Amino acid sequence: MSNDRIDSILQEERQFPPPSAFAQLARIRSASELAALRERAAADHTGFWAELARKELSWHTPFQTILDDSAAPRYQWFKEGTLNVSYNCLDRQLAERGDKTAIIFEGEPGDTRHITYAELHRDVCRFANALKAQGVAKGDRVVIYMPMIPEAVIAMQACARIGAIHSVVFGGFSAESLKDRIEDAGAKLLITADGGHRGGKIIELKAAADKALNHGCASIEKVIVYKRSGHGVPMQTGRDVWWSDTIADQAAQCEPVWVESEHPLFLLYTSGSTGKPKGIQHSSAGYLLGAVVTLQWVFDIRDDDVFWCTADVGWVTGHSYVAYGPLACGATMVIYEGSPAVPDTGRFWKVCQDHRVTIFYTAPTAIRALMKHGDAIPARYDLSTLRLLGSVGEPINPEAWMWYHRVIGRERCPIVDTWWQTETGAHMIAPVPGAVPTKPGSCTLPLPGIAADVVDEQGNSITTANQGGYLVIKKPWPFMLRTIWGDHERYIKTYWGKFGGQYYLAGDSARRDQDGYFWIMGRIDDVLNVSGHRLGTMEVESALVAHPRVAEAAVVGRPDDVKGETIFAYVVLRGERPPGGIDHALTEELRLWVAEQIGAIAKPDDIRYADNLPKTRSGKIMRRLLRSIAAGVAITQDTSTLENEAILLQLQGKQ
Repeated sequence: MSNDRIDSILQEERQFPPPSAFAQLARIRSASELAALRERAAADHTGFWAELARKELSWHTPFQTILDDSAAPRYQWFKEGTLNVSYNCLDRQLAERGDKTAIIFEGEPGDTRHITYAELHRDVCRFANALKAQGVAKGDRVVIYMPMIPEAVIAMQACARIGAIHSVVFGGFSAESLKDRIEDAGAKLLITADGGHRGGKIIELKAAADKALNHGCASIEKVIVYKRSGHGVPMQTGRDVWWSDTIADQAAQCEPVWVESEHPLFLLYTSGSTGKPKGIQHSSAGYLLGAVVTLQWVFDIRDDDVFWCTADVGWVTGHSYVAYGPLACGATMVIYEGSPAVPDTGRFWKVCQDHRVTIFYTAPTAIRALMKHGDAIPARYDLSTLRLLGSVGEPINPEAWMWYHRVIGRERCPIVDTWWQTETGAHMIAPVPGAVPTKPGSCTLPLPGIAADVVDEQGNSITTANQGGYLVIKKPWPFMLRTIWGDHERYIKTYWGKFGGQYYLAGDSARRDQDGYFWIMGRIDDVLNVSGHRLGTMEVESALVAHPRVAEAAVVGRPDDVKGETIFAYVVLRGERPPGGIDHALTEELRLWVAEQIGAIAKPDDIRYADNLPKTRSGKIMRRLLRSIAAGVAITQDTSTLENEAILLQLQGKQ
């Protein structure tokens, strides 16, 4: 057996064609229409993107050079062109949609607001003027550390309006994480809040910000604080100022600053394998184009849609599909501040019902967590307005996909399972819902203009169906990252080094089935090496979740002298956890179940039961923690971002 081959062990045969009622009204209504779009992109890669850029974006100065690859992999798109992202999102909506609702906001305590495009434009302009009054200018970095409230989007749009570069730090991150990001970006100003509502508690954002600033962050000159929670916080004289005071005398008009197409719109930090966060840098024009066209292709966005992406703006999903894409398309979107389990696990479905949501986009971790509580809770709510469902953040296992389809979509809503990354800027591989049959667990096919492939260790395309390899992108695309802030060499090494600069390396393993559909098998560094077999973690997890007793599972490798690695599984059950976390009969039943589903090689050697998995407040599973626990080594990394730190004791077998 080749050492570099990744074996696929998951078999999934179910397939769902686009519902005819959906396809009849879709933007792209058939496989032939989609094929024609793909052929145009393949025949003239740069011309295809240039045509879309001229059609979908409003330019102040037209671009001349479509793609400059002279300094590859520092690719530059639409050079000589100038535009403003905030203008594209707001000003061009005013004539036709000024009175249309742009944002429907619901806070965790139950407060609601409806903000029209005209009102949003006014609020963004006033805050943009406030930023200028605080000394912020084009090219300055501004860090945003906010709850999931409309003011977070207003702050992002205001930065874009004046050409400042924003870096949003997720409100669940610790003071130390905030400090690291402020210092790496060299930020001039910090925008935060007294606190935010999450999980029935107040998240003390200002307190965390003060802690960060007290231990560094010398570049910060001013801190703007929004009153959200209403509880008192200390304000440092000369540095801290209330949001309401900064906008009190500001004009409701602010001329947009026209920036070059390649001007950085934002930095967004992701965790690096070295532990040092990577500041992913995105452009203005190419990035916005990706957000717009994917909303059209993948979400089939219409003027009467109510679009709800549940992601926080601290993640790239909240950038592309909350702060920028929906507004650039003139959509109405929902923003919800808090937890899906407050006051109970029906909150998501109540929000969908109350605000008549038509497109719902969330993470597999949220779907599995809600699935654990059964079908009866969603059944209480009127979900008849839903017409399209989406999944983002990690591969969705087939059984969670089926529950989503059956219980939430009531078997009439297509599901768009989207593969993309912070680095890619927008969807790369995803179903076009009116044209592509879906398969539970597959992100299906690359979008037009995206040259995705699966290659072996030498970079050769793998043509054998269901043989796993490295997921790569073979041609540049407009909404790709441009560099890592302050560390271009790291950018080249991380994303382009393995195959000599030929291909973008996604860091995921994948396979293609007999129909050419892509299946993500997990991160390359999460591949298990069991007795010479290289197995993707996601496939073992999917087999476990297919068992009727299992709600969620995470699988990691544990070093083993004989096998190389053994499979260690953490399992969350539907219903109660066994007393003391031990159930030998169920453990053996699950091991045999996995063997029957995908083969004896994939049987977990250890299974540990817990009430939950170690997740950040955004729903991401912290797999590094799970690997440390499985290996029996001390946990040295920061755990303050966990939704529930106490769960670590269960996972370690101490409760």
